[in-house]
Amino acid sequence: MDKSGIKVCVGLSGGVDSSVAAYLLKQEGYDVFAMFMQNWHDADSTLHGDCEWEEDKFVAEMVARKIGIPFYFVDLSGQYRQRVVDYMFDEYAKGRTPNPDVLCNREIKFDAFWEVARKYGADYVATGHYCRKESVMPDSDRASRVYRILEGTDPNKDQTYFLCQLSQEQLATALFPIGHLTKPEVRRIAKEADLPSAEKKDSQGICFVGKVDLPTFLKQKLASVEGDVVEVFDPYYATDPLYQWQQETLTGLLKEGQTLERTVHYAPEEKVLTTDGKPLGESPYRADAVAALTDAELNHLALPITYQIEFETETYRSGKHHIKKTRYKENPCGRIVGRHEGAQFYTIGQRKGLGIGGHSEPVFVIATDTEANRIYVGEGHHHKGLSRFCLRVAPEEIHWIRTDLAMRPGEMRRYRVRIRYRQPLQSATLLMRESGLYILFDEPQRGISPGQFAVWYDGEEMLGSGVI
Repeated sequence: MDKSGIKVCVGLSGGVDSSVAAYLLKQEGYDVFAMFMQNWHDADSTLHGDCEWEEDKFVAEMVARKIGIPFYFVDLSGQYRQRVVDYMFDEYAKGRTPNPDVLCNREIKFDAFWEVARKYGADYVATGHYCRKESVMPDSDRASRVYRILEGTDPNKDQTYFLCQLSQEQLATALFPIGHLTKPEVRRIAKEADLPSAEKKDSQGICFVGKVDLPTFLKQKLASVEGDVVEVFDPYYATDPLYQWQQETLTGLLKEGQTLERTVHYAPEEKVLTTDGKPLGESPYRADAVAALTDAELNHLALPITYQIEFETETYRSGKHHIKKTRYKENPCGRIVGRHEGAQFYTIGQRKGLGIGGHSEPVFVIATDTEANRIYVGEGHHHKGLSRFCLRVAPEEIHWIRTDLAMRPGEMRRYRVRIRYRQPLQSATLLMRESGLYILFDEPQRGISPGQFAVWYDGEEMLGSGVI
């Protein structure tokens, strides 16, 4: 097949992945050109303080020159701020945890960027994502084909999660040239081709913004207001009706011989593979009992625990002069252990930046209350407040990449799911109802936060996603 008549625009970022993507396409005979996006201007918001995009642009231009392809520059910062950054600020203000990288791909790289590329005559847009794309039915009419996204070959670099909101229309004009390679292979190809980006380190932080201190970044628009940090003790859960109901209901769903373990087996996610090869396996729940759950019961299972701990004060005399002072009475359910600068700056599961000492085990955020401006924390990896079994995706937030495989109300299927990048895939039962999509995990999940994307897979294929 002669590819010289097929024009491909590569989103060249200055990194090694997009550089090798452009190089491979050129080697295959495509008519390739490169385009560099500037999406952020404010250098003061990054930890480095420099205009990192200028260095990236310089490297990208050298790569294009080395490969021998045209190079263009496009400023999409206005659209990026409106469609990604403003959304991010708005979500954090509501106490939710958005993923700007997912939005960047859906709204910018495969939308705004593609629109500009098309004006330059592009038939496709290519990126350096570690994922694979296949056509389900090799129909002669490209517009009627169905495309599937498969995990990248390199289990440590699979980036399908960040593409979980792409549509069939976007996939039809997308190419992922390095999805079949591992990162070491990409580095080797770049070195052998003497590409200027061969030794360049991978970018970190928010897509196109860079590495930032998140609270500092958010304070550009969100005001700092001091509030209490409340530590929750184990006795609280014996008094909480929702927690007790969830425990009883989940236990009642179990197959004979199965037991309910509420807390997560801890493993630092930065030290585990993206995919662990673990099969889907059998559900610990009875299928008939799960199917019989009403929408109201599923809603209750998906609710996070909310904390209402009141603290009474008492006066006492202190020192040799018996000066009157006030203190909080002891409460078996919790205590105030510190102050924070705004509940919207924290996310569930967060460990760093709390400034709370005097504990033998790490302390984690288990809940935030932006209305009361409180954050709740718990000590230890096995704290009950860190774990949940069920989550809900509202009907308007459900997105199927494979629309031909979309679930209908009343359907129940077994898939593997992740709720954040680099989390090993988790076995779960998905139930579609008129009130939304419910995901019931086989094992408890740590740090489920509203605003995150839940993404589900059938084998190595990513089928859909939704905002929690």
